[in-house]
Amino acid sequence: MIVITAPTGNIGRPLLSRLLESAPAAGEELRVVVRDPARLPDAARGRVEVIVGSHGDAEVVDRAFRGADAVFWLAPPDASLTPYDAYSGFSGPAVRALADHGVGHVVGVSALGRGTPLADRAGLVTASLALDDLIAHSGVAYRALANPSFFENLLEEADSIRETGVFTDVVDADRKAPLVAAADIAAVAAGLLLDRSWTGSGSVPVLGPQDLSPNDLARIMTEQFGRPVRYERQAFDDLYTTLVHYGLNEAFVRGIVDMKRAKDQGLDAGAVRTPDTASPTGFEQWCARTLKPAVLS
Repeated sequence: MIVITAPTGNIGRPLLSRLLESAPAAGEELRVVVRDPARLPDAARGRVEVIVGSHGDAEVVDRAFRGADAVFWLAPPDASLTPYDAYSGFSGPAVRALADHGVGHVVGVSALGRGTPLADRAGLVTASLALDDLIAHSGVAYRALANPSFFENLLEEADSIRETGVFTDVVDADRKAPLVAAADIAAVAAGLLLDRSWTGSGSVPVLGPQDLSPNDLARIMTEQFGRPVRYERQAFDDLYTTLVHYGLNEAFVRGIVDMKRAKDQGLDAGAVRTPDTASPTGFEQWCARTLKPAVLS
């Protein structure tokens, strides 16, 4: 029995799709934890056991983890909470339920940066790494998917790119860093959940095929869209002010800003890209398939 949390998100949806294809042949049953079952893909209906509710709720995870052999864990970054509460606080009931029900293996979504000088001052990344430690100390075999920023973050810029030809962030325009497609993270997660021959705890970097800078992204988007796209760097203080104005928790906003500052200082440069840590989807491919339709619609 494999339990999937957040099965309708950017990672959970392609993960569920992959497991629907491959889990039956491996003799695995699937169970999902979801607030709104109507958001599940049609292909899942009647083929997965559904636990309705929040996976931050003790009663929900107690039901979800009963009889489970493996869990895919994703703590949703709730911007109404502090970073600690959004990650370790939210996951506390689940960590206790893992031990109570003797779950053997957990695959979690985490971040790059462990072991670097920036790891303890990287905002949301620091909170995510602390959650990894919390899960690993529960006694399960644990693999943290150590991810850089996602291509999917650019979907939030689709309106700006369409209307002004500009996307913004706070990192240096020429700062090259790994970027990854969420579907590639899902593919790695599926492999780990289906082949549970691994033991102990550790990180699995998922780095995409190449490092790219914001200027690289702008060039590729310009080529793909047939219209000029440029990157505009935003000040860290301006980002903080904007997000607080939207009503986000101030400590969470500080966590976002500190994370981005650490990335601008090279947080994601600590992992080496190898055939095992590279993932296949390039930005050109993802841009053509996903971002271009969103921008040009």
